[in-house]
Amino acid sequence: MLRRGILGTSFISHTVVKAIQKSHGSCITAVFGRDEARLKGFAEKYNITKSFTSMHNILDDADVGAFYIGLPSHLHATTAIAAAMRGKPVLSEKSLATTMGDSHAMVDAVREANTFFLEGLMYLSHPLMTKVAELVKSGELGTICSMSGHYAANIGQKANPLGKGTIYNLGCYPVSLVHFISETAFGSEAFSGRQVLGTGNINKDGVHSVQDAALAVRFSNGVLATIQSTDSFGNDFAFAINGSKASMRFKTNPWLPLAGDNIIEIRQYGGETRDIYVTSELDAFDCQVRVVENCINAGLKQAPRPSPGWTHSVEIMSLLTEWEDQILNSV
Repeated sequence: MLRRGILGTSFISHTVVKAIQKSHGSCITAVFGRDEARLKGFAEKYNITKSFTSMHNILDDADVGAFYIGLPSHLHATTAIAAAMRGKPVLSEKSLATTMGDSHAMVDAVREANTFFLEGLMYLSHPLMTKVAELVKSGELGTICSMSGHYAANIGQKANPLGKGTIYNLGCYPVSLVHFISETAFGSEAFSGRQVLGTGNINKDGVHSVQDAALAVRFSNGVLATIQSTDSFGNDFAFAINGSKASMRFKTNPWLPLAGDNIIEIRQYGGETRDIYVTSELDAFDCQVRVVENCINAGLKQAPRPSPGWTHSVEIMSLLTEWEDQILNSV
């Protein structure tokens, strides 16, 4: 039984706790929060016996065997490093961090501590992504030529502005999917050589965070990718992969795979269109909980693909920060 500590009481922590409580392989031992009233309500709601307002105290609690970090993105690095220094496995919410310096420091710390770490891009733990990789490798699409996607959700007012806006709140999803498809189709080096153009709008929140963002990428192998992300309006998603023979698009949200049916459409150019159903008993958060349990029980320090390894997370961050820099330097 994996004894977990929860760091943070935001809406995403509620979602992850519910997934943990569905599993027979984990229990929740303790929770940390800075707001005493909210912490008390969170602990009572989920019958968590220990609650802490001191980060150091929960990190040092011998009853906690692993941590989930549900804090804002700018706090991921210091918290994950502190947990790693204590030899505690960590699942840390996406995005990995908000700077490349913090990203490298996190990975260096978990590597030195030789402990498990996973960035919480939960959708990559779902069987939907295993099927996507199978289809890309099958050759049915032909050679991958381009990808396009957008993710829009009106969540900016709920997010901590120090998390730096839509690129790290939502843009990390389509960017990480472009990364996964690129690696699957062309190998581990395909994502690194690229030309990037980022544009967007800045939130007037005093932090200078990005609220609407567009990205165009040309990779060195000629593959093109376009992405849009916003947390100032909407509730919509789209992602398409275009090959030389056929295109693939998601009819259900690829970044929130469900328990039940998830649908991919394959359209042959000038030919038939067919739907592929990927059915699962678990949703993405449930699958992620199982991945963490299985890896820790097996003594692994990183989760196998499709989940992101440490290098994958840093590579994704490199494009996210490049995208943000281009916007901030152009407005």
